[in-house]
Amino acid sequence: MVELQGIPVSPGVAIGPALVLDPDGYRIPRVFVAAAKADEEYARLREAVDLVAKRIADNRDETSAVAGDLTGDIFAAQLQMLHDPRLHAELGRRIRSQNQSAAYAVNRVLHDFAAALKQLDNPLLAERSQDVLDIEKQLLFELGAVSAQPLSDLTHTTVVLAHNLTPSETANLDRNFVHGFCTETGGPGGHTAIVAKGLELPAVVGIGNFIEDVNNGDTVIIDGDRGIVIISPDEETLAHYTRRLEERNSLSQRLSQLRDLPGETADGTRIRLSANIEFPHETESCIERGADGIGLYRTEFLYLSSLDEPSEEDHYQAYSQVVREMKGRPVVLRTLDLGADKMGHRPLAEHEHNPFLGLRSIRLSLRNLDLFRPQLRAVLRAAAHGDIRVMFPLITTIAELRQARMLLNLVAEDLKEEGIEYRSDIPVGMMVEVPAAVVMLDKFVGEVDFLSIGTNDLAQYTLAVDRSNEYVADLYQSCDPAVLRLIARCVEVADQSNTPLAVCGEMSSKPSRALLLIGMGVRNLSVPPSTLPRVKKAIRSVTITQCQEIAARVMNLEAARDIDMYLQDRLEDLVPELVVS
Repeated sequence: MVELQGIPVSPGVAIGPALVLDPDGYRIPRVFVAAAKADEEYARLREAVDLVAKRIADNRDETSAVAGDLTGDIFAAQLQMLHDPRLHAELGRRIRSQNQSAAYAVNRVLHDFAAALKQLDNPLLAERSQDVLDIEKQLLFELGAVSAQPLSDLTHTTVVLAHNLTPSETANLDRNFVHGFCTETGGPGGHTAIVAKGLELPAVVGIGNFIEDVNNGDTVIIDGDRGIVIISPDEETLAHYTRRLEERNSLSQRLSQLRDLPGETADGTRIRLSANIEFPHETESCIERGADGIGLYRTEFLYLSSLDEPSEEDHYQAYSQVVREMKGRPVVLRTLDLGADKMGHRPLAEHEHNPFLGLRSIRLSLRNLDLFRPQLRAVLRAAAHGDIRVMFPLITTIAELRQARMLLNLVAEDLKEEGIEYRSDIPVGMMVEVPAAVVMLDKFVGEVDFLSIGTNDLAQYTLAVDRSNEYVADLYQSCDPAVLRLIARCVEVADQSNTPLAVCGEMSSKPSRALLLIGMGVRNLSVPPSTLPRVKKAIRSVTITQCQEIAARVMNLEAARDIDMYLQDRLEDLVPELVVS
C-alpha cells in the first residue's frame, strides 16, 4: 500500500481500478513537404482546426449545461486561442515558406508558446499554458500525428491517473464510468481544477511523480476531502474507505430531508444559514439544500475564466442571474478579491515579492477605478431585480472603506443621469480579515450596515502563515486561540452596536466549529452549498446552552490541536452521525 499526499481540489471519495494515462512524451519528427504541396498541407491544417473548433465548442456547450456558463467559458477562451490570427500567420509561414509539415509546425509553435507562458511570473497566464498544450494535442490528433487517449471508450468504472489532464479531457470524462481522478501536476486555481469542481468529480492534483509505479487495474482510493491518494490499499484501508463512502451516501440522503426546515437549535434559537458560491449556476444547489440566501458571492471567476477582462455587461448578466434565481433571498456580493499577480488581462503591478501583503482586493480596485467602476455599476443595476448587498474585501483602514463607499455613490449618480435602471439603497458591508480591522472595529461599525468575518484570511494574517506554503501550512489553524479571541472581539462589538455579523470563511463549514461559533454568539453562518445540510443537522441537534458550554471550555485552551480534538469529541457526543472516521 502506498499513500500519497497532493492538493485537494474537488471533495468526495472515489474507489476503483486505475486507468493510467501516459505522459505527453510524444515527439513529432521534423518533416518537410514539397513546395508544390505546401498549400495542400496548409489546407489539411485548416481542416484540423475546424474539427478541433467544433469539438471545443461542443465541450463549451456540454460543460455549460452541467456546470454553468462561466465554467463553459473556459472553452470559449480556448476557441479564442485557436482562432488567433497571429497563431495562424506563424503556422502559415512555417508551412508555406519553410515547407514544414503541419504537425511539426503545430508542435513547435504551440509548444514554444506554452513554454513562454510557463516562464511568466503571472500565475494566471502560466496556468493557461495547459490550455495551449490541450489545443496542440487535439490538432496533432486530427493531423494523425498522435493517438487519442483511451477516455472515450470506457466500459467499466475507473479512476483516472495522469501526469496532467487538460480542461477538455476533464470535461470529456464520462461520469458514468470515471468516479474521480488525480494528476502529478496542477494546482487549485487551474482550469482543470475548476472544471472538476463544477462537475463534482473527486480530484487531487499536484502529487508529484508517481504514475510510473502504478499499473492499469491497480485499486486506487482518491480522498478529495483530504488530498490523499492510496495505491493498492490493504484490506483494512479499503474496507474503511468503502464504509466511509457508503456512510457518506447514506447520510446525504437523510440530510436532504432537512431542506425545508429552518436552521434552528433544539431550544428555538434561529441561526441563519447562507451559502458561499463562485458561479451563477450554483444557485440551484443552494436552493436544493435550503439555503437562506447567498452569504458570499465570490466574483473572481469572471476575471479568471476568460482571456478578456469582464465588461460591465458581463458582471450585470452574472449578478442578475443569481439574484433572480434566488427569488427574494438576499445575495451578498463581494467585490473583486484578487491580487495584482492574478490579473492576467493587463499589467497592474511590477513583480511583487510578497503578493499577500501587496496590491490586492480593495487596494487593487481603488488603484484601478476603470476596473472597479464597471463592477459597481453592474451591482447597482442588478440590485433592481432583488435583494443584493455589497461588501468590500480586505478593508484595513477607515479611509479605504470611505473611498469605496464614495465611489459607489458616484456610480449611482452616473446611472441616474444616464437614465439606467438601478437601486442605490443597498446594504453595504465589509469583510473582517485582518487584525487591524478587528482592533478598529468599534469605529468601522459606524460606517457599515453589516460585517462578515473571513476566517481564512483572518487566520493567515493573524498567524503570519501563507496557507498555500507547504513548509508552514501546518501552522495555519483557524481555531488558534489568537484567532478565536479576535472573533470574540468582533462578536462583542457587533452586539454592542446592533450590527449584523456573519462568518463566511472555511471555519464555519465544519459542524464542530460551527457549534463553537454559535456558542461565541455568531448567529449568521455562510458555508459551501455541499456542507450546508451537515451544518444544519448539527445546529438542529444542540441547544444554545450546550454551544455556550463548548465556547467557554475552548476559550480556556491554549493550543489549536487541543481545541480541534475537544470540538471533535463534543460533536461525536452531540451529533454522532456526522462523525465519519
